Amino acid sequence: MPSVKTVLLALLAVVTLGFVVIWARHLFARRGTPGTEKVQPPTGLETLIGLVTNFFDTLGIGSFAPTTAIFKLRRMVPDERIPGTLNVGHTLPSITQAFIFIALVEVGVMTLVSLIAAAVAGSWLGAGIVARWPRRKVQIGMGLALLTTAALFTIRNVGEMRGAPLFAGGEALSLEGPVLAVGIAGNFILGALMTLGIGLYAPCLIMISLLGMDPRAAYPIMMGSCAFLMPVASAKFISVGRYAIRPALGLALGGIPAVFVAAFIVKELSLTTVRWLVTVVVLYSAAMMLASAIRESRAAEPSPER
Repeated sequence: MPSVKTVLLALLAVVTLGFVVIWARHLFARRGTPGTEKVQPPTGLETLIGLVTNFFDTLGIGSFAPTTAIFKLRRMVPDERIPGTLNVGHTLPSITQAFIFIALVEVGVMTLVSLIAAAVAGSWLGAGIVARWPRRKVQIGMGLALLTTAALFTIRNVGEMRGAPLFAGGEALSLEGPVLAVGIAGNFILGALMTLGIGLYAPCLIMISLLGMDPRAAYPIMMGSCAFLMPVASAKFISVGRYAIRPALGLALGGIPAVFVAAFIVKELSLTTVRWLVTVVVLYSAAMMLASAIRESRAAEPSPER
């Protein structure tokens, strides 16, 4: 009889196939529809962004905040389409990570399955809301999401500089009873927030550590959560066309090989300096996103009568 982990990986394969079919059908339908965004091969820059962000994503940095920062700084994707582009473009690299880490890293099966299911449920709720948000609300939401990410990076870096991580975690490989319930509730919230652009990796790692688990056990949990929730969220964004096609293709095509390089060749890297750099860029991007929301809100206000 196959193990629960084997069944989980088989289910992930089915989810992957379903996502590929949904995305491919949407792309082919767009090719023959006048007045819609054309399907074109990604540029070298778009592919490079996918490669770099997913390389560091596999090592635990996260891909959403850096990608958002680059998109905003380069003005590559309209603000209201960034959440969908992040979810659609990073789905296949995240699935690749999940296959690797679920297979190789030991973690309690009940904990793994229940936290993944909670994240998927949260993403279904979150994507349905965010996909219909107006541009200004997306700008404000993503600005706050970037500020949250910068805060998490800062907390983690300060802990490493002190020589004693603030969230060192314990040795447990599973959660039970009330602690498991807290983990399920937390991952449900993280799944919902991820559709807005708050990457799941950093907050999930902190949550797992605070609950007394070995931080290494967070990798299959957070990568498995993203692998199952992102196709669900992406299907919502694809159905309403709320993403940028070419940049999303670049993230996917550049990201998949980067995952294998990071997981099997580099494996481990000192990332404190990288996180500080990402923190600065993310803070700048957050300020730009919120400034855009304020500026466009003022422009939309009716002029006072004289």
